[in-house]
Amino acid sequence: MYYPKLQELLKTSNQTLKDKGIFKIERLLGSPQGPVVKVKNKKVIMLASNNYLGIANNKKIVAAAKKALDTYGFGLSSVRFICGTIPLHLELEKKIAKFLHAEDAISFSSCFAANEAFFAAVTNYAGTQGLKSVLYSDELNHASIIDGLKLVSKENCVKRIYPHQDLATLEKMLKEDASLDYAVRMIITDGVFSMEGELAHLPKLTELATKYKSLLFVDDSHGLGACGKTGRGSIEELGTLGKIDVMSGTFSKAIGGGAGGYIAGKKELIDFLRQKARPYTFSNNIPPAIAAGSLEALNILEKSPKLLKQLRTNTEYFRAGLKKLGFEIIDGIHPIVPIMIKDAALTQKFSARLLEKGVYITGLWFPVVPENTARLRAQISAGHTKKELDLALAVLAKVGKELKVI
Repeated sequence: MYYPKLQELLKTSNQTLKDKGIFKIERLLGSPQGPVVKVKNKKVIMLASNNYLGIANNKKIVAAAKKALDTYGFGLSSVRFICGTIPLHLELEKKIAKFLHAEDAISFSSCFAANEAFFAAVTNYAGTQGLKSVLYSDELNHASIIDGLKLVSKENCVKRIYPHQDLATLEKMLKEDASLDYAVRMIITDGVFSMEGELAHLPKLTELATKYKSLLFVDDSHGLGACGKTGRGSIEELGTLGKIDVMSGTFSKAIGGGAGGYIAGKKELIDFLRQKARPYTFSNNIPPAIAAGSLEALNILEKSPKLLKQLRTNTEYFRAGLKKLGFEIIDGIHPIVPIMIKDAALTQKFSARLLEKGVYITGLWFPVVPENTARLRAQISAGHTKKELDLALAVLAKVGKELKVI
């Protein structure tokens, strides 16, 4: 590297993480994603995937993707307004909008890109027109929201962070700002907080948004396909379907596990984003095969309510099993099940020992989660059998006792 001081700085940073036992390791899979996968030619129970419905390797999804490859090729080689779009993109956007009871939707390469696009485009444009904005964001919102807010100009926008799920403090902030000259007021939250598996208090948030004339933005990436009677997410689970102003989410988790994100809302908003959202204007969209696979995944979700029922059954069973063993978990109904270890190095060691014994659960620590809240984040799938969950619980019990966690 030409810059020796920078090279030394990077090497020191990496070594510090290794010395602390918290250097992240990427494990090589030797099979498709599923309830059971291969790591180093060894079958292990996968409890670290967002494959909530268990359809990441579904034959119908794979067939739809192959057909799109044959029809449209590998990719479009540019952005849609320059080189053209394909019917699959329009069909996917129309389908997700209808599914979420929204007027329209726009797709992006990822939900990370979608969130960055939305906040920068809307608030910065309002600023160029002399309109001031104020944004209220939960402190544990996803990194894509945090980074999206960093792209917002400070000149015409105030960003206020409220303590996690503390709606009393949020309302106090809203009251303080009620008489100020803000043309855009927006409350921003995850629908499901990805590190906790907690659902946002959406009914109360919709009340506050109405009372204080604020837009309500919900990123439901971990809710879509995992919550709600028909899989429409935390928004459906909590009775707020049709009451959220702006929704973002992803096709890369429960919906087939591929890639791609979206924003859904009023038609004038979506038309505006097609013109002004930089990650849409300057970056390729979802490849044809993934668009087709995501469409088929939504079809499967609509036609297979039993998947959602099985996911809920598996989640309740696994959560109850962990509690019976004496593990500390964050309560909830979501298939994200955080097992609180608190010490980062111990969490890393616990994760490695589990993998050695045939259970794949990833450890998370600061800065992914707050200091001293390190955890194993188990994630349940509708594809898991009771036998697999029982085996995973037995391994967790054995390692937990070995490491004096339980």
